[in-house]
Amino acid sequence: MLRSMRYGEADRILHAITPEHGRIGAVARGARRPRSKLGGRLEPLAVVRLELLRGRSDLHTVVGADTVVVHHRILTSHAALTHAQRACHVVDRTAAPDEPAERVHGLVRTLLALLDARPDEAHEGLQQAFRLKLLYALGVPPALGACVHCGRSEHLVGFDAAGGGVVCASHQAAAPGIAAESLSFMVEALGVPLAAAPALDERPARQVARAFEGIAMHHLGVDLRARDD
Repeated sequence: MLRSMRYGEADRILHAITPEHGRIGAVARGARRPRSKLGGRLEPLAVVRLELLRGRSDLHTVVGADTVVVHHRILTSHAALTHAQRACHVVDRTAAPDEPAERVHGLVRTLLALLDARPDEAHEGLQQAFRLKLLYALGVPPALGACVHCGRSEHLVGFDAAGGGVVCASHQAAAPGIAAESLSFMVEALGVPLAAAPALDERPARQVARAFEGIAMHHLGVDLRARDD
């Protein structure tokens, strides 16, 4: 589950990412009642097998739920919980409904498993590596090897989100600059498993985050800048 919220007197609205149907919304009727069989199976950040009934609205109705994995250790670590919530927020905003999303679903499960196994090792590099891999899973990978305007592979100094990737000094124009350290992280993070994501300092982390947000804005139509995460 990506997130949930209270609805009415006893219901709960869920947002989840599924391999078959992408992002879905569903209402769990009576889930907040003390004797509800659903309530205890809809834990935050849990992997749950849902039985759904499609209605006339965009919301499905949850008619059954079985817990697959509950990430208890994430819930005991502020750092791990923060990283998990940030990642789920981004997926909730960027994943499309009613489209297969097996790669996105698998990526989220990998991140949650890593945070649960090593909650005290959560770091910004892992978060940004997750986001970069998410772009690939969503079909909008950034171009990092050569200038998107001329194909030059040297002196790459900026990131043109509208153009989809890095630019050389001759074509930087108004594109924000990107340090060699930031670009090196992006290339390395995409070349290794998420578990091996390199660490990332504050300044390059901001540049990588800005590049991700720019791609999301120009190529997915999602503005992530308003949320301070």
